[in-house]
Amino acid sequence: MLPGTHIWSRAQTKALFDDEQEFIAPGLQTIALLSELAIERGRGATLIDLDGNEYLDLNAGVSVASLGHAHPRYVAALTAQLGRVSVGSFTSRARAELVRLIAELAPGDLKRAQFFSGGAEAVEAAIRLARSYTKRTDIIGFTGAFHGKTAGVLPLSDVGWKLAVGPLPRGHHLAPFPDPTRFVGSEEECLSTSIAALRRIVSAEAGGRPAAIIVEPIQGTAGNIIPPPSFLRRVLEVARECGALVIADEMITGFGRTGLMFGCNHDDMTPDIMTMGKGMASGFPVSAVLSTDEIVAAEPFSLPSASSSSYGGNPLAAAAALVTITTIRDDGLVENSARSGRLLLEGLTELATRHRSIANVRGRGLLIGFDLVGPSFSSGASGAPSPELKLGLPIAPAMSLLPKDRCVEFFNECLANGLILMGYTPRVRIHPPLILSADEATRALAIIDRALDRIDQC
Repeated sequence: MLPGTHIWSRAQTKALFDDEQEFIAPGLQTIALLSELAIERGRGATLIDLDGNEYLDLNAGVSVASLGHAHPRYVAALTAQLGRVSVGSFTSRARAELVRLIAELAPGDLKRAQFFSGGAEAVEAAIRLARSYTKRTDIIGFTGAFHGKTAGVLPLSDVGWKLAVGPLPRGHHLAPFPDPTRFVGSEEECLSTSIAALRRIVSAEAGGRPAAIIVEPIQGTAGNIIPPPSFLRRVLEVARECGALVIADEMITGFGRTGLMFGCNHDDMTPDIMTMGKGMASGFPVSAVLSTDEIVAAEPFSLPSASSSSYGGNPLAAAAALVTITTIRDDGLVENSARSGRLLLEGLTELATRHRSIANVRGRGLLIGFDLVGPSFSSGASGAPSPELKLGLPIAPAMSLLPKDRCVEFFNECLANGLILMGYTPRVRIHPPLILSADEATRALAIIDRALDRIDQC
């Protein structure tokens, strides 16, 4: 779809959406509820609704569809495996090849993988592994983080409603994540302040009991927030001082999303445990925990059935992950992520010089974010953050960030011009398939430009 081509008819799409709403429970993802889309099919980075309208997909199921939609090699691999066997924990050719491939690509001595179904399940398993190895209990995470919604990880996920479903498990603590867009001072000062607070929390709240520090190399749910350079190495230093392990939650950042194979590669840092999922199987629900020979041997994690999962690593899941990761490697999609991501980042940075409603453009590879801001935000020609936004505490939206209803207007304007992205909150998130082409990136920028025009005029 070319920039300027509007969606005209959505009658069939809206009818099916309304039919489903009569029976499906509330709580779906916001992007599905706001768009009211019913998708008929997809191809590459394009989705097509029931009325034949085409949308350029900068969401990819929230960083899931690494290979895009209906990739021929992916479809062929899953079809072939489905015709052989799809369930069970017995060794399969696909799983045997998969664990070897992951070990070859992973940093350092991380070579032992165990598979699960979803992100929260894998993070809970990583916590059990850290506790098994250290014989300690407490886990330290960071503000703004998201590690899932199950009880074992909800205390570490920075979501406002979690206290309403308590009581939550004890022994979990949050340190301030170094978000340079909300800190007064330099990136180095932001980093130092965060690490000093982490040390205080380890000592005062988890003294003698820290089993692990869990960290996202880039915080996705918070708005694709990139910490200052060397943050992960500094976290590892703190962990070594207190005898804790480091868990890198690479659910979003893994397998090429950031322009390198893993997010921790940007800091040249190897964690003790890594969790992976989302894009590793391009849509099939599979996740993994990866660690070293020594750590995974710890009991009770290593006891028979103690770390197993009914669906984790089954032949169909293994085939999906194997073909995805192999294609990412063989087709140079890590490099394409860096290349297309650079085009988007440069284009958005240029837009920030012309539109008063966009600021704080940030990103690595095809994990990109920017902020929608209101008239009181003063960014100047460079698009640099103003003092109002660079605070160490949350900000009232009326002070600078665009109000929620205006953000929804931006989202709807993009949608009406054939672009899907998480643009309905002030912190806009972009994470398209890793196959995104230069032409598609250019088309996306043109649609965002038009949508910002509308927001600027209001």
